[in-house]
Parts: sequence; C-alpha cells; structure tokens
Amino acid sequence: MESGRLSSTEQALIRESWQKVSSNLLQHGIVLFTRLFDLDPDLLPLFQYNCKQFSSPQECLSSPAFLDHIRKVMLVIDAAVTHLENLSSLEEYLTNLGKKHQAVGVKVDSFSAVGESLLFMLEKCLGTAFSPDIREAWTRLYGAVVKAMSCGWDARKEGE
Repeated sequence: MESGRLSSTEQALIRESWQKVSSNLLQHGIVLFTRLFDLDPDLLPLFQYNCKQFSSPQECLSSPAFLDHIRKVMLVIDAAVTHLENLSSLEEYLTNLGKKHQAVGVKVDSFSAVGESLLFMLEKCLGTAFSPDIREAWTRLYGAVVKAMSCGWDARKEGE
C-alpha cells in the first residue's frame, strides 16, 4: 500500500467526513450492511453464527453476533482512517483479514458491492456535505484496503 497514494487534501476530507460517522459506528454500519444485502443478497448465507442460517437480512442485522461483526468492520475502517499517512503499516493485518474472508467463502468480487455500500452509507450520513471530492478520496482509500486484503487470496493460493 503506497502511503503517498492519498494527498493531504484527500486525507483531510476522509478524516473530516469520518469524524461524523465515528460518532455512531454501529448505526452507520447497519446502514452499510443493509445496503450491502440489498445489492448482493447472495452474501447473506456467508454470515452464520453457531451454525444458524439467517432467513432474512433483517434477522441477520438484529443478531447480536452479527452486530459484533459490524462493529469489527467499522473498526477496520477506523484503523485505515487513523493510519492514512502510513497505510502500509496495516498491510499484514489486511492481508490476513483477506485470508480469513476467503476461508469463509467471500469472493474478491464481493468487495465492489461493499465499496458501493460504504459510499452509500457515507452519503446517507453526510447528506449534502458528501461531495465528489469526498467520494473520490474514500474510493481511493477503499481501493488501497481492498488491494491489501486481496493479497490474502493470492497468498492462500500460493500456500495451498
């Protein structure tokens, strides 16, 4: 992950916009995952806790175990925002996170729907403050995170 990838202006836009989101990570994470299940309902079966299959996105989104997963996802985003100047410091962590996601059946292509859901959540949270520049900055950050996570798929294939 190249740390020089995001300009100081982009970093400032990301930090400012995240400040509003981070005031209630769970609420905004629910918006993100609600949108994700709207975009890609086939992802729902990947979320099972104690061998329980959810029959609907609503059932999943109200599960304490899944709400914990949402918190973790939002904390990963928070870590990326915290380390904007040195994203490479998260590379090993994100690669391992990619390996875990691949192990449970997540496909790399699913990350485009997650990215769309992230932008949707930011737009809902920020309203008219969600500018094209903010969209572009977040798109670039998310691209760097996905690039690092997708190395987990590559590493797993090589190690098999």
